Amino acid sequence: QGFSEFSENLFSLNCAKCVKIEFNMFIVYGLHSEKHNKIYIGFTSDLEARMNSHNHLSTKGYTIKYRPWKVIYTEEFLDKVSAMKREKELKSSNGRAFIRSLID
Repeated sequence: QGFSEFSENLFSLNCAKCVKIEFNMFIVYGLHSEKHNKIYIGFTSDLEARMNSHNHLSTKGYTIKYRPWKVIYTEEFLDKVSAMKREKELKSSNGRAFIRSLID
């Protein structure tokens, strides 16, 4: 059972004394531009908004040159430090090779 399923079950409990705890999850993601055969690796706490930025809103930066982008990989983390560490790992040559292996 993954964390998302666990947290859904945890929060669906009905009891008078339960306290709902909100988690601010961080998502490490890999993107692919099929049109240009480029990859991009990043992290965010709001993947939907970040994808909107990559594909539509941003007016400068690396990702605007290679639109459109498609999400090909995600990982969730409970804290920003862990997400940043994993993002750095995926930006290494081995990490990029792993992301590329998901395309082929």
